[in-house]
Amino acid sequence: MTASTPRDFPELPDTIHKIHIIGVCGTGMGSLAAMLKARGFDVRGSDAGGYPPMSDWLDEQGIELMRGYSRSNLDWNPDLVIVGNVCRAEYEDAVEMRERGFPHLSFPEALYHFFMKSKRNLVISGTHGKTTTTSMVAWMMTEANVDPSFMVGGITGNFGTNYRLGQGDVFIVEGDEYDTAYFDKVPKFWHYAPGRLLINNIEFDHADIYPDVEAIESVFERLVSLVGPSGSIWINGDDPRCEHVVRHACAVVKRFGLSENNDLRATEIAYGAKTTCEVSLDGESLGTWTLNAPGEFNVRNMLGAIALGIDEGLPIRTMKEAMAGFKATKKRQEVIGEVEGITIIDDFAHHPTAVEATMKALRTQFPERRIWAIFEAKSNTSRRKVFQNDYPKGLALADRVILSKPFQKNDNLPVNQMLDIEELARSIEALGPPTLLIPEVDDIVDHLAAEAAPGDLIVGLSGSAFGGLHRKVLSALQQRFAK
Repeated sequence: MTASTPRDFPELPDTIHKIHIIGVCGTGMGSLAAMLKARGFDVRGSDAGGYPPMSDWLDEQGIELMRGYSRSNLDWNPDLVIVGNVCRAEYEDAVEMRERGFPHLSFPEALYHFFMKSKRNLVISGTHGKTTTTSMVAWMMTEANVDPSFMVGGITGNFGTNYRLGQGDVFIVEGDEYDTAYFDKVPKFWHYAPGRLLINNIEFDHADIYPDVEAIESVFERLVSLVGPSGSIWINGDDPRCEHVVRHACAVVKRFGLSENNDLRATEIAYGAKTTCEVSLDGESLGTWTLNAPGEFNVRNMLGAIALGIDEGLPIRTMKEAMAGFKATKKRQEVIGEVEGITIIDDFAHHPTAVEATMKALRTQFPERRIWAIFEAKSNTSRRKVFQNDYPKGLALADRVILSKPFQKNDNLPVNQMLDIEELARSIEALGPPTLLIPEVDDIVDHLAAEAAPGDLIVGLSGSAFGGLHRKVLSALQQRFAK
């Protein structure tokens, strides 16, 4: 459960040269390490998961990686320690940090202190679409020569990285409601001091922290209250929960979406190799927009990005051209490869709403192809039973479904709270598609390599690397058809 308020910002040394990062191999933490290194700090880090590709990437950045959590990791006497939310209070690094009195910050505290404090912050939030929308905003503003800084939760297609340090006065960040650190148990986005705020949607998620969707709404209400009268808030006007959390906003609230009540609206949506739609603002046409990404959810993401661009004064023509050249972030319907007409796609979807949206988009884009949906329940929410009855609808849009075993974590999750994978398989199959339980990734690869046929589309749905599934399938198919 989240705390009611952030802790007081700690006193830091007047001079900081050496910074140690606990949990440095996380995507965000590794990027923060590189950003600090680029600013001239001596940065080192520790992590239990020190393996390629992140270990290789850190080495390329000149950041020393200490493998494992050990008291000796802090023997180099850093001036500051930054602690990721993977770190628990009992980890040896953390114990040593406290006993020796090293000043320490959480990830969002450090991001704000070193990079956002002097900027105008654009915060993109919501259960779904944060990464894509943040990437869109960053790309539009860069194309408009604003030279923004940004951090996003995925590798952007246009920049090939998940962060950038620009010279402009804007910082664009993906705002997450997940908690921050064992000593800073509040949502990350409470630390970001938004000048402008976007809320894409609000649903129940992070079941390991929040008991219900009302608890999530309450932390969004607090986020909304952080935007002052001179700022602005854009919400998905088709989402009642978004409407609920802005009831007491002191900033101007505007709406984007598909229905008539929205200030910024998309109509005449046409899906194909590219998505096109008509966009209007306050009833005035902004013309036809083209997006190289499928699905209604990407149209909504684009509207959110346009909304922030409008408030920032970006030229409509520049935004339109940027959207036409937008490239999706990694793991967002990312095509990994194709062998003999069999296409392998990697997608980050692991919440049932995201799974359904992805499957609808693929079914719309490829109506004649046989689609295999391969699902891994690994996130703290997806492996819990809370969405047991919500997954079948989206997964049943596939022609064939394979479920791997739910990921096991050392959190003592009771069996009666864990997703019942056998029941899920029966529920999906009752809706139509043949569904298999294949626990291990390598066995899934073997099955796909033997059964996939030219014209098939294989999509791996997971909030992680899925044990390398996608590239293993690609390699196995290459070997099969090379014979």
